[in-house]
Amino acid sequence: MTGPLDDARAHLSKAAQYLAAAELGIDEELYDPATSAAVHCGINAKDAVCLKLTGRTGKTDDHHRAAAELERAGPSAAAMAPTLRRLLALKQRAEYRSAPTSSTDATEALEWARRLHATAREILTS
Repeated sequence: MTGPLDDARAHLSKAAQYLAAAELGIDEELYDPATSAAVHCGINAKDAVCLKLTGRTGKTDDHHRAAAELERAGPSAAAMAPTLRRLLALKQRAEYRSAPTSSTDATEALEWARRLHATAREILTS
């Protein structure tokens, strides 16, 4: 049986994998999957932080609740919320709409995912 800290580390590892996939997607000009991977990096970074700071994380299909969950987890987590909101705003476009995600949006998504992952890594190692 694993505890919240082990689960937090597992989510941070998943976030790193999604971040690597997003980077590869950008390199290959695969902007929809790159953006989708960046979003999943951000969600896993949120899960890691919430598990570390509160011992739990919400699991719901309504990912917009994720930013509010960060805000409730404390000041260091709350600082991540605006970036996660921006990233989640690209989820529908990348995953469900017929219009392709632009290079600009995908590049922004990657940068936001990098920030969220870096912050989550800092929180988990503190």
